[in-house]
Amino acid sequence: MTSRTLGRSGLRVSALGLGCMGMSDFYGPTDDAESLRTLHRALELGVYFFDTADMYGPFKNEELLGKAFKGQRADVILATKFGIVRDPNDPTKRGINGRPEYVRASCEASLRRLGTDYIDLYYQHRVDPNTPIEETVGAMSRLVEEGKVRFLGLSEAAPATLRRAVATHPIAALQTEYSLWSREPEDEILPTCRELGVGFVPYSPLGRGFLTGQIQKFDDLAPDDYRRHSPRFEGENFQKNLDLVARINKMAAQKECTPGQLALAWVLAQGDDVVPIPGTKRVKYLEENVEALFVQLSLEELAELDEIAPKGAAAGTRYTAAGMGSVNG
Repeated sequence: MTSRTLGRSGLRVSALGLGCMGMSDFYGPTDDAESLRTLHRALELGVYFFDTADMYGPFKNEELLGKAFKGQRADVILATKFGIVRDPNDPTKRGINGRPEYVRASCEASLRRLGTDYIDLYYQHRVDPNTPIEETVGAMSRLVEEGKVRFLGLSEAAPATLRRAVATHPIAALQTEYSLWSREPEDEILPTCRELGVGFVPYSPLGRGFLTGQIQKFDDLAPDDYRRHSPRFEGENFQKNLDLVARINKMAAQKECTPGQLALAWVLAQGDDVVPIPGTKRVKYLEENVEALFVQLSLEELAELDEIAPKGAAAGTRYTAAGMGSVNG
C-alpha cells in the first residue's frame, strides 16, 4: 500500500482509506463480527486510514473502532467528526452545532468511545450557520494545543469558509462527496484546497454503491436503507443512473476490472493529494476496492470516462432538499 500526504499538513495516510459509517448505520442490517473482520483485514492489506463520526450509530461506530484497534492504536490513523446532532428520540431528525463548548464536549466523548487519548484528524462534520467558523476552528485549535487532536479538517465546507478556517488554524483536509457522478468539487473546492495546501478526502467515491454495478433494481436496497429516500435512487432517476452505470460496466469489462475498481481508479487518478475513503462493511468488497490501486488509466481512458460521466451526468441531487441545505456551508 502506498501512502499520500494530505496537502501541506505532513499527515501521511494510506492512499486508500476506509469509510466505516455503513458498519453501524444507514445501509441496512449491521454485523459487528463481519465489520471487525473487515477492519482487521484492512490493516493486513495496508489500509490504515479509518473514517468515522460520532453521529454514526449514533456513537456505535466509534465504539466499534475502539474495540477493533485496542492495542493497535499506533498502527492506525483515526479520523472522526463532530457537529451533526441527532435527536435521541428520533434519529432521523438532526441539527448542527459548532459552538466552542460543544466542540470540546464532543471531542472528549469521542476519545472515550475510541479508547484513545488523541484523535489524528478531527473534522467539523457540517458547518454551523449560526456559529462563525473562526469560533469553531478556534475551539478545535485549542484541542490541538492540548494534544487531544493532531490535525484539523472540515467536511462539506464552501471555499470561502475554508479560507476563513485556514486563516484561523491550518486545515489538513477537506472532505466532501466526489465521484464519477458527483464532480462538483472540480469547479471551486479542489482548486481552493490546492491553493491553500489542504488535502482532499472524497467520501462516497463509489456513488453510494451505485457505481459498483451491484444495485440493479430498487428492491436491492434493504427496507431500512436510507438510499431508498435518496433522490438519485428514486423514480426515473434510478433508471437514468442505471444507464450511466451500464456504460461504466462496459468499459470495466474491457479493462478486465470491476466497475467499482474503475470508478475508484478514476478518483485516485485525480491527484496525489486526493485520498478516497470508500465505505464497506464486508471483507470481499474491501479486498476488491484495494485492488483498484493497481488499475492504471491512460490519458485516453481518462478522456473516455470524462465523456461517459461529465459533470452533471447523474440524475437527481446528492441529498434531499434538507440535506442539500447543509452542504457547501
